Amino acid sequence: MRAITTVGFDADDTLWQNEAFFRLTEARFLDLLSDYAAPEHLGERLLAAERRNLGHYGFGIKGFVLSMIETAIEVTQGRVAGPVIAEILAVGREMLAHPIELLPHARAAVIAAAADHQVLLITKGDLLDQERKLAQSGLGELFHGVEIVSDKTPDAYARVFARHGGVAERSVMVGNSVKSDVLPVIALGGYGVHIPHGVTWALEEAEAPLGHPRFHSLPDLGGLTALLQALHIRTPQ
Repeated sequence: MRAITTVGFDADDTLWQNEAFFRLTEARFLDLLSDYAAPEHLGERLLAAERRNLGHYGFGIKGFVLSMIETAIEVTQGRVAGPVIAEILAVGREMLAHPIELLPHARAAVIAAAADHQVLLITKGDLLDQERKLAQSGLGELFHGVEIVSDKTPDAYARVFARHGGVAERSVMVGNSVKSDVLPVIALGGYGVHIPHGVTWALEEAEAPLGHPRFHSLPDLGGLTALLQALHIRTPQ
């Protein structure tokens, strides 16, 4: 087995909380428009708008807010009141200002991985918001490189690893999304470590490649160091 030289970490819902705030905001949105449609219908319409708009706005809070506004206009047939739009914008600003909540073992896991490997933060979403969250997390100085990409595809990962002098076959990616953090890296010949989060966005759901020799799952980041050691993938000194 070739030594692993690079360990990549996802950010949202791997190192810090994220999706829970989207769910709370969505609940407020459904309540705002409860006079126009049932919550289940509104939720479906919002998800459809998010899926439609990913190619235009990308991932993140700003695209989510625009999708909420679009959905509000659609379900009210253009009659949505100005105060409702103002409330949607206000909750979006609240999301952008929400303090960072690190998940258990996040800092210790990054420190331990950095002792023997090049560690990269590889995340997607709005550039300014991701930079804000990283700065507030206190983890920024622990990474050898930070990459904020528009989407997590095999090609995107290959470019990231190459920019930092590595190759996918000697890399591990750690994250909560099987679709974005695990499958693309395994497809390139690397290792994927899934850290499930209690809340997963519908557009990030995918089947885990159970039984694949380069796929691993842990209940939280507390077991990552032991997994790296067990796989004998620590970089030789």
